[in-house]
Amino acid sequence: METSRLTRAERAARGKAARAVAPRSSHAEFARPEGAPSPLTLLAGQDETRVPELLPIRYARMAASAFTYFRGAALPMAADLARTPSTGLEVQVCGDAHLMNFGLFASPERRMVFDINDFDETLRGPWEWDVKRLAASLEIAARDNGYPAKRRTGIVVSAVAEYRRAMREFSGWTALRVWYAHADVREIRAMYADKLGASRRENLKRDVRKAGARNNLGALRRFAHVREGRLCIAAEPPLIVPVDQLTGTEAGLAEGGEPGALTAMLGDILSSYRATLEPERRAVLDRYRYVDLARKVVGVGSVGTRCWMALLLGNDEHDPLFLQAKEAGPSVLERFVGPSRYRNAGKRVVVGQRLMQTVSDVFLGWVRADSFDGGRRDFYFRQLRDGKGSADVESMTPKGMLAYGRLCGWTLARAHARTGDPVALAAYLGSGARFEEAIGEFARGYADQNERDHVALRERIASGSIAAAEG
Repeated sequence: METSRLTRAERAARGKAARAVAPRSSHAEFARPEGAPSPLTLLAGQDETRVPELLPIRYARMAASAFTYFRGAALPMAADLARTPSTGLEVQVCGDAHLMNFGLFASPERRMVFDINDFDETLRGPWEWDVKRLAASLEIAARDNGYPAKRRTGIVVSAVAEYRRAMREFSGWTALRVWYAHADVREIRAMYADKLGASRRENLKRDVRKAGARNNLGALRRFAHVREGRLCIAAEPPLIVPVDQLTGTEAGLAEGGEPGALTAMLGDILSSYRATLEPERRAVLDRYRYVDLARKVVGVGSVGTRCWMALLLGNDEHDPLFLQAKEAGPSVLERFVGPSRYRNAGKRVVVGQRLMQTVSDVFLGWVRADSFDGGRRDFYFRQLRDGKGSADVESMTPKGMLAYGRLCGWTLARAHARTGDPVALAAYLGSGARFEEAIGEFARGYADQNERDHVALRERIASGSIAAAEG
């Protein structure tokens, strides 16, 4: 239904009517039915399209804690969420909205902003799924940090209450005001000054400084060195492997392929990617020349997908540009809500990111490459580092996580309000605490299930039926 064709009263009525379809208290429910595919079966299905020698790193990272397991288990949770109540109100969802997928980065205007920063699973879908994944991540991270049960519940409920309050506020704004809304560092300090406390305010300043140092020159110092008189990417196997040090199969080439073929293909790949940029951004990219390429292992859930980092230089060695080309496959949500409207999965990621973020990387683009494994694979490009920074969850105090959770809740509501109907959503959520209390109960139940799933993975690793190796 086109929101623009409805009056405000009709939109609000639509939101209230959704309470009959999915009562707010019903969101507390979670129970995985007997006979449902096990999470490890679902994860093994993903392994079939990934680089085999990297899979032990994926499972070692997931096994490290209940929270790292949760980070890598977006598909199992999507399968679980598909069985939970849904209002039928859709937005552009992140698809993997756990608290580590929010963070700082530099806007094109060089301001530090806070936003969602991972869109590998983005798709049009149920708004509730993002809220539940965020809430569960807060409960699980708080358990890992040893917070008492009452503090954990307070953190989760407060984050979801902030989502509800923000959505009600956005429902009264003009569409343009919602579209332009963002949280830069100055606004974060103003919004949460009374909640952060002196130590967390200092930590925020530290996080901003660290993020600001994560730029292309910082990446040059971190990832490059001079070899045989030539600037190139330094090897840190198996996490970073320059293309000239990969065998054909390790590079993801077809059997018998040579790594040099990747370098030869890169010109065509960069040209195709360039075509997805706006003309003024192409002009900037054209000032840089290709220097080196390496395979890079990233994240937790993404380990095993094909990810490349390319070093380009502009005027000289003090003018680097690091681009990341990350493989994009179908969103984990697609088997439950239907396929993406975009045939290119890289374009799905890029469009979703631009819809949900207020500002995005100027080099964000996509490509389909007839290259890396002898078949066709989709990738999206972005800068490897552009002031990006995430919170140190393990060192957070309960007060710090409470403030951080509220910020994530506000940010998620703003992203959903951009692409959904904030009037209908606000009317559904209402002015009371019923929704956030239900989500708090859901988060506790899901965290219990996540712990059982994590134990099951560790048992399979201990038995030798799943290989795990630290990178």
